[in-house]
Amino acid sequence: MKEVYSVKVAIAKMEHFCAYQERCHQEVTDKLRSIHMDSDEIDTIMVHLITEKFLNEERFARSFARGKHRIKQWGKIRIIAELKFRKINQNGINFALKEITPEEYNTTFDTLSNRHWESIRETNTLKKRKKFCDFMLRKGFESQLIYEKVKELESEERG
Repeated sequence: MKEVYSVKVAIAKMEHFCAYQERCHQEVTDKLRSIHMDSDEIDTIMVHLITEKFLNEERFARSFARGKHRIKQWGKIRIIAELKFRKINQNGINFALKEITPEEYNTTFDTLSNRHWESIRETNTLKKRKKFCDFMLRKGFESQLIYEKVKELESEERG
């Protein structure tokens, strides 16, 4: 038998859940559904978490963008897609992207692309280029940046 929580207990659990790490509204709502709270209870708890500043979509989006860029070295396209998946609105996404300076973005892109290019052990130039481009696209960098970089790396390799 699943445990049934009172609103008071659920609020305490969700405060802890949100204090541990930044959360988006979607994550908290899903968590509340998983502990069998009904819609009215979820609304009450969500209002409490927002007014008590445990939950803040913009703060979540900013933190998410910073972390995913700096730690996982994701590009803007991947960050935007992940934020949309978490139902963050366009304003929140715009604020989040401002957390990454153009200098930091370009430095991350250059470092990651140079390191990955060097790590590919492929003698066939076309296959190497494809592996490189696929990897950088999966990381969420803009295709134009990637294609310019691949030309630059290939010309350096030729000498």
